[in-house]
Amino acid sequence: MTADSSCCPGVDHLVILAADLRQGADWCRRTLGVEPAKGGEHPLMGTHNRLLNISSPAHPRSYLEIIAINPGAASARPAGARRWFDMDDPALQRQVADDGPRLIHWVACVPDIAASHAALAARGLDRGEIITASRPTPLGLLQWRITVRQDGRRLMDGCLPTLIEWGEGHPCDSLPDSGVQLQSLRLEHPEAHALAGACTAAGLHQVAVEAAAAPRLLAALRTPRGLVSLSSHAPR
Repeated sequence: MTADSSCCPGVDHLVILAADLRQGADWCRRTLGVEPAKGGEHPLMGTHNRLLNISSPAHPRSYLEIIAINPGAASARPAGARRWFDMDDPALQRQVADDGPRLIHWVACVPDIAASHAALAARGLDRGEIITASRPTPLGLLQWRITVRQDGRRLMDGCLPTLIEWGEGHPCDSLPDSGVQLQSLRLEHPEAHALAGACTAAGLHQVAVEAAAAPRLLAALRTPRGLVSLSSHAPR
């Protein structure tokens, strides 16, 4: 697979976990005022998604992914291995069932995933193995390399990103303008210094990290409904 050298290190996509894609699409219409585009299936993980182009001048090739476990497909992961993004975690599944779809994580594009992966490992952060994943699209097979742990865990409460390196194509190449633009992504964490250092080591030099009592991802998006803030902190 040929790496896409046009990758600019930074926010590749935001991950919205939903109990199912119908609820995810309803959430998108209600919260952002737009209909998400069709996505596809991930045979390796037994998941599927819908997508929304949220590219902006500040984040020129970014999208929002609404993802859910595909009830019609089984994970092809080895025995004992879990899906990405903690999707098999019962506590997270209960939170989404109780509170609805929510921002849980972010994925960072890097031009050399092996180098960024090694930089995190040198800091004692096990981002998992680098696997090759794909999904079919009307324009052909979309392929990427991504870091996934055997236990499926996000790290640092979801604030430390999963790393991705795209092949020759990217979802934004075919996603229409949605009218939604990502203005900013802020990471809040009690261990802000360690988080900021890890992001810098991975080559993500412009990530906004702030110290806070509780971990949180906070994304600001310009939408047809005005400025909308998405938080990984579940409402109660």
